[in-house]
Amino acid sequence: MITPMNKNGDVDEKGIVTVLDHLLAGGVHGIFVSGSQGEFWALTESEKKLLFEKTVEIVNGKVPVYAGTGAISTNEVISLTRMAMDIGVDAASIITPYFIKPNENELFNHYREVANRVDMPLLVYSNPGRTNVPISPSMMERLHRECSNIVGIKDSSGDLTITGEYIDRCGKDFSVLAGRDTLILATLLYGGQGGIAACGNVVPRLVVKIYESYISGDLEGALDAQRRLAPLRHAFSLGTFPVVIKEAMNLMGFSVGECRNPITKQSISSGNLEILKTTLKNLGVELQN
Repeated sequence: MITPMNKNGDVDEKGIVTVLDHLLAGGVHGIFVSGSQGEFWALTESEKKLLFEKTVEIVNGKVPVYAGTGAISTNEVISLTRMAMDIGVDAASIITPYFIKPNENELFNHYREVANRVDMPLLVYSNPGRTNVPISPSMMERLHRECSNIVGIKDSSGDLTITGEYIDRCGKDFSVLAGRDTLILATLLYGGQGGIAACGNVVPRLVVKIYESYISGDLEGALDAQRRLAPLRHAFSLGTFPVVIKEAMNLMGFSVGECRNPITKQSISSGNLEILKTTLKNLGVELQN
């Protein structure tokens, strides 16, 4: 879920309600706040607290709420994850540390310490393209074996070979979720459990259709939905991440504001903005702006 901002650049409480209503009406099976698309790196601890509290309140048990509690230091991750647990979040997603590059033993100890000190379901979040810190399938297997509350991984590696290894090594009681929107169906076919999709902010029903068609045995329908979604994911390159999805929602009339500096909507050129509009229209999205 994107994090709505008002004209002053503050987290917009009314906007949170509007976006959550849109997502829930779209039939999503869960809400994930303070993730990559949610600009977790640009939010203060108090803003995350507000976002967690408001989301838990509005969702009110309709679907599980996941919160991104990743940070560079282990102590900060523990603090944020405990805060999420106390608020009533159902599970936490913890991206690998970034800027620093811990070795595999340090990374293992990082996750194990968090798991040992916070009693809630945890997802490891692998996004090596942004953090430059990969998670090997062997380490993931060991973490799952030794930490019962590490129950899954959001895999944004974009490498289906690695995705398959996570699935094969960690077993059926471990949830591998696609973090790359173009690989949701491929992950499901390989034995994964679902996906966490930034594109779901814009077209939640289409993302849900990939999963629900697959579950019902309609592979043709799932493939059609996946192929229809792909151009929107490819459109991320039209501007600096994560501006494209936020600008798409503004075009749809949601008034979710701009990304936090230094990311600005000016990274989308006028020509690329027209490409984005065409992409949205081809998806059947009604534009207001």
